[in-house]
Amino acid sequence: MTKLIAIINVIAWAGFWAFGYIALTSDDLTDSQLTIAAILAFAGLIMGVLAYLKLVRASEASGYAKGSNQLDAEARNRAQEEWGK
Repeated sequence: MTKLIAIINVIAWAGFWAFGYIALTSDDLTDSQLTIAAILAFAGLIMGVLAYLKLVRASEASGYAKGSNQLDAEARNRAQEEWGK
């Protein structure tokens, strides 16, 4: 499943860069073509970010990457209580 997400990630980022470049640099586009290119670039950005975050979580869960050092709820509350002391 992570390979599929990685492929989606690559395709999404490629779409973001390709359609974003078209939307920003092309002078002879109509308004509707420019709008479609911008929407596709935005969709590529969103899909790329979501796929990347999913890959990061999957790699942390599998042990391939080191997990983040987030505190559990009890430790976080204890640290917040001691903040002003």
